[in-house]
Amino acid sequence: MEAALSALIGKHTGRAVRPISRVAVDIAFRTCDLMIIGLVGLVLFFIRQADDPSLYYPKYLGAIVLAMVVATYMLHRFDVYRDDFLFSKRIPYANQMTAWAVTFCVLLAAAFLIKMSDTYSRVWALSWFVGAGAGLVLGRVVMRQWVSGLAVAGRFANRTVILGAGEQGRRLAGYLQRHGDVNTKIIGFADDRSSRVPKESGGIPLLGNVDDLIRMIRLDDVDQVIVALPWTADRRLREVVRRLEWTPVPIRLAPDLAGFSFPDRGFTTVARLPMMRLFDRPISGWSFILKTIEDRFIAALLLIALLPVIAVVALAVKLDSPGPVFFRQKRYGFNNNLFDCWKFRTMHHHMADANAEVLTSRNDGRVTRIGRFLRKTSIDELPQLINVLTGDMSLVGPRPHATSAKADGHLYEDAVDAYAARHRVKPGITGWAQINGWRGETDTVEKIERRVEYDLFYIENWSLGFDLLILLRTAFVVLGHRDEAY
Repeated sequence: MEAALSALIGKHTGRAVRPISRVAVDIAFRTCDLMIIGLVGLVLFFIRQADDPSLYYPKYLGAIVLAMVVATYMLHRFDVYRDDFLFSKRIPYANQMTAWAVTFCVLLAAAFLIKMSDTYSRVWALSWFVGAGAGLVLGRVVMRQWVSGLAVAGRFANRTVILGAGEQGRRLAGYLQRHGDVNTKIIGFADDRSSRVPKESGGIPLLGNVDDLIRMIRLDDVDQVIVALPWTADRRLREVVRRLEWTPVPIRLAPDLAGFSFPDRGFTTVARLPMMRLFDRPISGWSFILKTIEDRFIAALLLIALLPVIAVVALAVKLDSPGPVFFRQKRYGFNNNLFDCWKFRTMHHHMADANAEVLTSRNDGRVTRIGRFLRKTSIDELPQLINVLTGDMSLVGPRPHATSAKADGHLYEDAVDAYAARHRVKPGITGWAQINGWRGETDTVEKIERRVEYDLFYIENWSLGFDLLILLRTAFVVLGHRDEAY
């Protein structure tokens, strides 16, 4: 019997070698990133200071070592070493570049505060920033190829048996095969009802019953068991678990059929019961406190610094056309609540469209001369700093839209199913969608769909560093007058 089981497993899957530890792969990726940062900095130093490197070596070496320490934390903080990045085809370019940019900003701030910024060559610093950034991306591509090669060889795959060859087990096997999980290699099914289930499904054989499965585990032919029985079969489920609990392999309980509708959700416990986490409140707890401090502090500084600009613009608006300087419009904010959004008036007062029934377009006759310039440079948004201070808005977030805004004749909430999910956080003066070009006129459904897509990505991936990156890129977008708004 034991020989027959081993032969059946070998026929379909081969004798798999022991999987490589995830920890070893994680350490390899971290080591690669740090070596790239350090080596690029050293090579550029010796190129720059070729005449007499000994004069500057200790100071530059100290900066490089400090960068490696800070980068270690930032790369980890920005989830660069998450399992789904290490073992999947996705490469976290944005996460890597954001972490490295924040690291570089920390170094610049430190050099400025201790009055050592003049000690280092600006050419070397910029070259290091660009060179190490490119090196990190190239290094990740190379490491990804290495991981792919090991995955093809089955070096990460736990030999897995699915206990339950019914509909739930077959659906689980198909899901795991389609999504290419390199950590799991399905070698077969096990089921006590061998006469009522197929001998093979999707190329995966039925290896026997629970007794056969236990024998395979004792022969060290199985690394993991996933129980895929209906949760309603309570008695059968408890009996199977009782028989397997003494075996030295991980035993997992697959979600019931309804769980396949929510494949990316994690679990939490409530009163010691496991429950699927369908949705969490984004930006909560300490994240909410940090974002609130960021908003109020930076908004106050900007208002003070920009008071002369605001005064000049207010005078220009008043002289350009009759009417008030500011324009207030009802817009949807956090939790779909309405608030008064402040802007500089950019339209002729008698043509103002408080509900945005008609979207502003290029060469719109309602827009004043000064208003066209304010819209193009986004200076008309400056009064929204007041909204940030009052707590109605954030510096960064999904842009708030007017109550009657439409795309191709459809209200935004009717055009995009997930539109209301934008209101799970406070709206922002700028956002991830805006700096990626999705700003201005939304005359087609596709444009609002893309804007919502970027907004939801921001909500799901928020971090303080992400906010700072968006604010920094916003400055370049505004200065470059890119993607003119009307």
